[in-house]
Amino acid sequence: MKTSNSLFDNLKSVFAAIVIPVEIFLAIAIYLFVLGNPANFQGDDPANHPLPGNYLGIVYKGGFIVPILISLLMMVLTFGIERILTISRAKGKGNVKNFVQQIRGLLSANNVGQALAACDQQKGSVANVIKAGLTKYGELSQNSSIEQEKKVLMIQKDIEETTQLEMPMLEKNLVIIATIASIATLLGLLGTVLGMIKAFAALATAGAPDAVALANGISEALINTALGIGTSALAIILYNYFTTKIDALTYGIDEASYSIIQNFTTHTKG
Repeated sequence: MKTSNSLFDNLKSVFAAIVIPVEIFLAIAIYLFVLGNPANFQGDDPANHPLPGNYLGIVYKGGFIVPILISLLMMVLTFGIERILTISRAKGKGNVKNFVQQIRGLLSANNVGQALAACDQQKGSVANVIKAGLTKYGELSQNSSIEQEKKVLMIQKDIEETTQLEMPMLEKNLVIIATIASIATLLGLLGTVLGMIKAFAALATAGAPDAVALANGISEALINTALGIGTSALAIILYNYFTTKIDALTYGIDEASYSIIQNFTTHTKG
């Protein structure tokens, strides 16, 4: 039986389309009303320097790049949680490696019925793909009017078609995390460069050097770099983690599929 996740995929697409603008809006609100709270600044005026040791005010002074970086950080966290839930759903209830070994053992004993029951118990995308192959296995093993090679090809085709339906959802939204990993650092550096230009321009027009103002300006400019590098590092870690998990699921499917084909060929000879 083929299980389509089209409804699930549509929900994922809508989720991404909603989350991105909402989190941009939330980041702007945080920047203006939390970081930009007048209580964080000297004289209760955001145009003045932040209060000594007030990091919220320092981050606010990073400029208009700051809310963009905050929104990117929120997106990384949100899509990271969403990917964790999706991959957990695809894995099913039990350990994938143990499940695949169980299927291989049942097939070695030519016990297709128990293997199908194990798939129903495991659930998830991996189990759905294997179940599709096992269902076709059971159908064709009782059919003597089709040549052996055609039967094998039919099983392979059924497995591949189900895989194409089940597996693409695992990579959905990963492109967003990968993109953020690439651009967050660049945006942070852009914010820092703009902040340094602003700081030195203000110093040049002030006449006498103001060490405190220059130190504050540099500190505020570097906030962008810190946010950008931190966001990029988190995105890279999550992206590599998720791709590793997806590769493991794909390997489990390939291993089980090979066992299905091998055992079908062995037990239906002649």
